[in-house]
Amino acid sequence: MAVLQVNVVTPDGIAFQHRAKAVTAKTTDGGITIMPNHTPIIVPLAIADLIVTRVTDELAQNHIAVNGGIMEVRDNIVNIIANSAERARDIDIDRAEVAKERAERRMAEARDIKNEKEFQRAKISLSKAINRIGVSKNRSS
Repeated sequence: MAVLQVNVVTPDGIAFQHRAKAVTAKTTDGGITIMPNHTPIIVPLAIADLIVTRVTDELAQNHIAVNGGIMEVRDNIVNIIANSAERARDIDIDRAEVAKERAERRMAEARDIKNEKEFQRAKISLSKAINRIGVSKNRSS
């Protein structure tokens, strides 16, 4: 039985490394599921939950908050290079909630002074915080 080797790498080092049966990600064009023997592909990733279905009897799933990046699939190796990635079990929910509130305030302030650039930055920060909060609900990962 063919399996995938999944590597999630950030500037801080390896965030996740396991064998898997499938990897589900959100690209900038939509969702994709990678299974063994997938055609080689390189795709940009969106800020979203990365789901890795592990090779276990229970088909355990690991959820990882990925804040964009790229995914390369070749020869049953899935390499994900991201600016940041956090497993659900490692997310500090309180910190994520504070980041969400801060981003919402920054968006409101930027909207009031009509600063489009700052508004877009705050919007990205909000997306990252919401992603982390959502992924954190899968704590067993």
